[in-house]
Amino acid sequence: MSQESTHRIGGELMSEEGPDGLITRAFLRGAGLSAVTVRQRPVIGIANTWSELNPCNAGLRELAQHVKRGITAAGGLALEFPTISLAEAFTRPSSMYLRNLLAMDTEEMITASPIDGVVLLGGCDKTLPAQLMGAASAGKPALALAAGPRPLSTWEGRPMAVENLWPLIDQRRTGDLSDSDWSRLEGCLSCGVGTCNVMGTAVTMAVVAEVLGMALPGTSLLPASSAQRAAAAEHTGRAIVARAAARITPDAVMTTGAFDNAFRAVCAVGGSTNAVIHLQALAGRLGLRLNPEHLQKLSDTTPMLADVKPSGRRFLHDFEADGGVPALMGRLREIADMTAMSGDDRSWDETATDPASIAGCLSTLTHPVGKARSLVMLRGSLAPDGALLKQSAADPGLCRHVGRAVVFDGVDDLRARIDHPDLEVDATSVLVLRGTGPLGGPGMPEVGHLPIPRKLLEQGVTDMVRISDARMSGTATGTVVLHVAPEAAAGGPLAFVRDGDLIELDTARNTLDLLVDATELKRRRLEGGPRHHGLQRKDGTERSAVPPARGYARLFAEHVTQADRGCDFDFLQAVR
Repeated sequence: MSQESTHRIGGELMSEEGPDGLITRAFLRGAGLSAVTVRQRPVIGIANTWSELNPCNAGLRELAQHVKRGITAAGGLALEFPTISLAEAFTRPSSMYLRNLLAMDTEEMITASPIDGVVLLGGCDKTLPAQLMGAASAGKPALALAAGPRPLSTWEGRPMAVENLWPLIDQRRTGDLSDSDWSRLEGCLSCGVGTCNVMGTAVTMAVVAEVLGMALPGTSLLPASSAQRAAAAEHTGRAIVARAAARITPDAVMTTGAFDNAFRAVCAVGGSTNAVIHLQALAGRLGLRLNPEHLQKLSDTTPMLADVKPSGRRFLHDFEADGGVPALMGRLREIADMTAMSGDDRSWDETATDPASIAGCLSTLTHPVGKARSLVMLRGSLAPDGALLKQSAADPGLCRHVGRAVVFDGVDDLRARIDHPDLEVDATSVLVLRGTGPLGGPGMPEVGHLPIPRKLLEQGVTDMVRISDARMSGTATGTVVLHVAPEAAAGGPLAFVRDGDLIELDTARNTLDLLVDATELKRRRLEGGPRHHGLQRKDGTERSAVPPARGYARLFAEHVTQADRGCDFDFLQAVR
């Protein structure tokens, strides 16, 4: 790349002959770089979310060295920089609460720095989507590389993914898991660095990045500490130099067709419901809107093809053995937009492959492992702006259900009463949790997977209809309705549900209704409810009557959008 082209793309300080350029080059030369390197090489940033407070991302510091090797080999100058890092298990009240802060951090560092392109190193659930959001807004060439899944654990002599944690927690609640077993579980649940070793949110978003053309083909599923991922890091370093030279920016890659492909991929792998929120937010950064009705049509015509946990039976290494995402795109060829760009800057029509059929994990459109409609977009009197159900993880017998509400106002109330022997609940009840949405959480914590009341667990009940304005871990399963919008804290109908109200879920009709007379609901609104709001925000929803006094908490309360808009800040979304 010439000095002139570097100047035009973004590394202008490297070739600028005035005082600013001199000072910038001088500091780099003081770090041991040569005059030729600081003047004539394209500058590639490496945005690293490595942190000791994020075990999922603990391998990224080493991975960055392999990326640097690739950048250098391709004639680029690699400059690594840190951003904040978000670990689902380490961040309160929720890593989702800080996703937008990481996105802003990433955007501002890319924009402010004299770089021509950037490699995004992320892993745990919210890091990769936040980085993609920031890169989309910054508008410089970018490629992502995920941390990769950690090794499988073992429990009772069998391979164990993190999804197995939830039934073990229930066994602990019913007294079927001893203190010694509980301690042993703590020691074996996580067996190395890397993200959850199942199609949870982290791996789902790695798949999404790959399908969107923002990561190299075949990189999503490689194990975190493997030689293959190290090699993929070097290839990513080489590829970003080429993408920067071609000036291929995120908006040219993440097109409407690419978003359709990404959503189809989520359906085809039984991916995390969190992906829908992240896709909405990412599309919003590019001035696009993912219409729920359109998403439903995509879900209706996309069967589940990857027999992978938690929706399927097999492990991530089986999916990888069958060819991973390029093979998945090969299976989706007849219904996907194959003109969309892959991460190697070719079309998916050129990049997609045929499955290796080694592990039997990938099925075909004509003989899929699971039916279409993996994800169901719901709407109705209880969710005027929408809600979401992962039908592939639900009990088919509960997908059309009418039951009486048992209402919990927040997580503390849920924990205090869910296992009380006097709780008025039976297997037909509908558990409702509210006050846990973007505003109420704040940040939509992953508490939507409400536990089955202990007295029902002891009767053998394993699933119930559960409804909330919260999110759910991508590793969890069950008939769980999530992302109800508007949330209770924004004055949505969820705020006015009372114990004993009838609620109807009908996935065949895509409806979620509160069977309460409109006049009664109006009366309840006039009386007020267990809400934490009262003032109007710019988007028409209500916010806390006493907003946080300062800092990011205040910014979040005043500007976060609802789940149907991706929970991004209103002022960060692009306008077309």
